[in-house]
Amino acid sequence: MAQPLMPHATASWLVDNTSLSFEQIADFCGLHILEVQAIADDTAATKLTGRDPVRAHEVTQSEIEKAQANPDYRMKMTKGPEQVRRTKGPRYTPVSKRQDKPDGIAWIIRNHPEISDGAISNPIGTTRTTIAAIRDRSHWNIANITPKDPVTLGLTTQRELDSAVAKAAKATGGNADAQPTDTRLEGDREALLASLRAERDQQSRDSDSIGHGDIIDPHSLFRS
Repeated sequence: MAQPLMPHATASWLVDNTSLSFEQIADFCGLHILEVQAIADDTAATKLTGRDPVRAHEVTQSEIEKAQANPDYRMKMTKGPEQVRRTKGPRYTPVSKRQDKPDGIAWIIRNHPEISDGAISNPIGTTRTTIAAIRDRSHWNIANITPKDPVTLGLTTQRELDSAVAKAAKATGGNADAQPTDTRLEGDREALLASLRAERDQQSRDSDSIGHGDIIDPHSLFRS
């Protein structure tokens, strides 16, 4: 069933401006009756600004009046014009998830280096400049970027990611699974491991030297 564009704000307006029951408002707005009760009691987490569904052409005044006269009646939304879907440009990402984008980009670069920057920018919803900065490790926050699956982060769907991988494999004329892994994001880790190995080897040599002691030339005891 179709619902108002802003269900909570619409419910707030209906509570304040009509005599509809909580059940009728909850049904129309697609909310739980307890949510409507909280809005009516002003116990919602955020004070809502009401949104008039009549002015928004989501329901007619006559439909509201009919529902007010009959508590068992459930209002029906006015069928509005279909929204135009945007087909170009970067995808909108909620503010709460924007900080996860670099991690998702880094994961794709590490696990699927064959995917072009342009193919990454569409599903993730970012710019090629950002992707290039992460790829060459010049991003301002590169030290805090940790590769994480963008599907798990909610930045894209598994279907979109699989499609990007398949297209990249087709473009390169091979199997995406056979592509080498981009290890540039792990450069710091490899340097650290090399340093630790060198330190361990030195400690081992020092230990051997202490265990065996210095070799004394017996002839040196008779030299003056």
